[in-house]
Formats: sequence, structure tokens, C-alpha cells
Amino acid sequence: MPKTIVSDNGTEFTSMAILKWVQETGIDWHYIAPRKPQQNGFIESFNGKLRDECLNETLFGTLRDARNTLEEWQEDYNWRRPHSALGNLTPMEFLQRKTMDKMAA
Repeated sequence: MPKTIVSDNGTEFTSMAILKWVQETGIDWHYIAPRKPQQNGFIESFNGKLRDECLNETLFGTLRDARNTLEEWQEDYNWRRPHSALGNLTPMEFLQRKTMDKMAA
């Protein structure tokens, strides 16, 4: 479970169900300023890649097909694809390095 979530002010993130869930879980939820997507640049970039590389390219026959395709894309994104913002490491390599650095400190 995440400790903090940052989102825009879309209705899907301000509904009573979400607000109740946040209260029940104790997650720290922050909203970016209205009409300022650059404040959430990492997720805007991620959403664009997901949309362009996966969702717009695939016609899903079933919900299971969608889940499988999204899992494969996520695995590639996190385990095999270097990210320039992470010093050209994959997210998992970055996490492993960060964990090792903390253990060494």
C-alpha cells in the first residue's frame, strides 16, 4: 500500500468513494494545482507512454486479454527498459541500487 498518492483533481479522484477509501486506509493524498499537469510530470509521462505504446495499439478481446497485455507492458517498463530520469537504469535496478546504498550507510 502506498504511503502517499499525488493526483490531479479529476472527478475520479475526488469522488466520495475515493475520499472514504483514503480516510479508511490513512494514505496521505495530495492534489496538484488545477490546470498544472507539469506538477505531476512523471505520471503524465508514464500515462502518455502507456497510452501510446499499449492502449492505442491494442484491441482487447476480453478483460483477461487487457490484464495480460498491461501486465506484460508493466513488466517491460519496470524490469527491462532504462529510464533517463533514473540515470539510464531500469526502475528495478534503481530500486536495488537505492536499497543497497541504504544498507551500506
